[in-house]
Amino acid sequence: MRGRQFPVWLVAAALLLAPPPAHAQDAAGWDSPRVLELLEAARLRRQLPRGDSALRNYQARANGYVYFYLDRQDSDDRTLVKVDQVALDVFWAAPNRTKQRIVGLRDDKRLPARIYYHLDHLTVVQNEFGDSIRLGDGDEVQDVPHPAAPGSDTVYQFRLADSLSLYLPGSPEPVRVYEVEVRPRDLDRPAMVGSIFLDRASAAIVRMSFTFTPASYVDGRLDYIHVALDNGLWEGRYWLPHEQRVEIRRQAPVLDFPVGGVIRGVMSVGDYRFNQEIPDAFFRGAPVVALPEPMRKAHPFEAGLFDGLDEEGLAEAAGRAPDLGALRREAIRLVGRRRLSGLPRLRLLLPGASEVGRFDRAEGVFLGGGVSYALTQATGLELAGGYATATGRVSGSGAVRTGLGRTALRLGGHAHALRDLGPRPGAPGALNTLTAGIAGEDYLDPYYATGAGLTAERPLSGPWGLRLELAAEEHRSARLAQHRTLLEDSASFRPVLPVDEGTLVSGRLALTRGAPLGAATGWRAAASLEAGAFEGDAYGRPGVELELFRRSPDRHAEVRGRVAAGLAFGAPPAQRLFLIGGPNTLPGYGYRSFIGDRYALADVEASHTLIGPWVRLRATAALGWTDIDAAAVPTGWDLAPTGRLRTSVGAGLGLVYDILRIDLARGLNDGIWQVILSVRPDLHDFL
Repeated sequence: MRGRQFPVWLVAAALLLAPPPAHAQDAAGWDSPRVLELLEAARLRRQLPRGDSALRNYQARANGYVYFYLDRQDSDDRTLVKVDQVALDVFWAAPNRTKQRIVGLRDDKRLPARIYYHLDHLTVVQNEFGDSIRLGDGDEVQDVPHPAAPGSDTVYQFRLADSLSLYLPGSPEPVRVYEVEVRPRDLDRPAMVGSIFLDRASAAIVRMSFTFTPASYVDGRLDYIHVALDNGLWEGRYWLPHEQRVEIRRQAPVLDFPVGGVIRGVMSVGDYRFNQEIPDAFFRGAPVVALPEPMRKAHPFEAGLFDGLDEEGLAEAAGRAPDLGALRREAIRLVGRRRLSGLPRLRLLLPGASEVGRFDRAEGVFLGGGVSYALTQATGLELAGGYATATGRVSGSGAVRTGLGRTALRLGGHAHALRDLGPRPGAPGALNTLTAGIAGEDYLDPYYATGAGLTAERPLSGPWGLRLELAAEEHRSARLAQHRTLLEDSASFRPVLPVDEGTLVSGRLALTRGAPLGAATGWRAAASLEAGAFEGDAYGRPGVELELFRRSPDRHAEVRGRVAAGLAFGAPPAQRLFLIGGPNTLPGYGYRSFIGDRYALADVEASHTLIGPWVRLRATAALGWTDIDAAAVPTGWDLAPTGRLRTSVGAGLGLVYDILRIDLARGLNDGIWQVILSVRPDLHDFL
């Protein structure tokens, strides 16, 4: 007897929409006598000289990294801009004198940027910030009361959340701790939101993980700041800094752009020495000093500049400080529906450069814009519209975004949205505007869609994620509405391909794996299954893509390879067939000159810095194949399958941090010479 089968969409929806597990404590339990007793013990402990009157001073060595990168709101993709490596000598003496000396500091830029860090981004937090928390030398956060400072019970509420064991340096056995949740009584004042972990034996602070209320942020560009501090038990008696992580995200206050700038600092402290001879005069002057620049750059670092990325790729390593993403989710749970972002609720919506202005042969000049409004921390509204000069067509869209546990949901509708054929875009929007406006090379094969859709995304274990898309749309063909380029009247555009017009209802499930940011070796992958019906005729469309890369330790050399394949079966409409050829699929052949209801692609590129970071030498090779079995070439499409395996080779240069790429490619099987202008792939999504 066969077991009962459940539809794959039902299983996926149940996984994506499942609510998070209920927390062990309900809404009650705040400010119980037991938790207030624990906090009073923690306050008394902090007033002792580092917890032990026998401790006169200590000195330690700290090593760490500061990363600056670009993140995306709708994906885990990140682009490394700059990495700094720092080494510090850290000193403390009773009663509470501190000194830090920067003995090593070096950096590497991956994109052009002028970035200057506050000193406390490059140093160690001592004594858990003191009684008043400041960050960015007071330019980011200032005057936030510490939860274990005198009088903090007038500012915060406390709840005993859990009792657990932590494995910490300096202790051969697990340390039993209490987790105490902290939230402000008034969310409109400067305060922290998060948890502190107290040693059950001594009430010493073992760990802190928290974010801030919006009123805490001095800088209006701050979206959030996350902090995670870990202490270690040294000599079996001294609770002193072991590891710290700080993450700071900024955006333009006026613009809701899908990309933000993130600073993440990771610092580890060890090699403690106690009760050394340190003259009192040593602590005079500035609390942070630095050796001369030549000495800092010549410092003999034990680890490489990119070793932190190779180990964890800016993800959280097992057994270390709390996951900063989980920290944010916990903070949201503590404050309910209140927002924790420091950015304004109402902002101008800028989904990407090409959504504000673009040029192509179907629309002419397109101008657009929109607004977004944050209702709560997890829920927001978006409205956008635009006008195409060549057709007089008005387009628009609206969406609501929200979260259900760890699942991000987006429900939206759109009218006359511009879509593109093919498994991969030929060029990002801004570059396509440039090539279409100057040379008549339009890498869009456009059609229009009007309808509604639901998207659900949920992170799985590690770098894995799941995405479900449901849509119902009316598809209409575009036409060649713009006959001349902006700058060259003699340049002509290729025809616009007509699509099958009608109603398409579809669902698409994708399993994805992201690659660690900046790692020397890694891989990313995606496997998807689309199923739907066009005018009542069913079709299916599975696809896979795999990318592998390897970089030299100094990142001067890189090899990257991709393979992709797809199949369309049943009765797919023309817009669900596969088109390849030209940039980003099979260079050295006519753009999207090959068609099939099945395809396979593979490409490899190798590059090496010639004059860093300005010039990079590139070599490329690709092969592709398409075939048609059940489907037929749509009427009006002067295209054909490849007939056999097609190959190409090329060489070129990457310019200015490898942002702009110029390649000369040649198809080896009845192909052509092509000069291809492109942009590094991790910048495509906002161009």
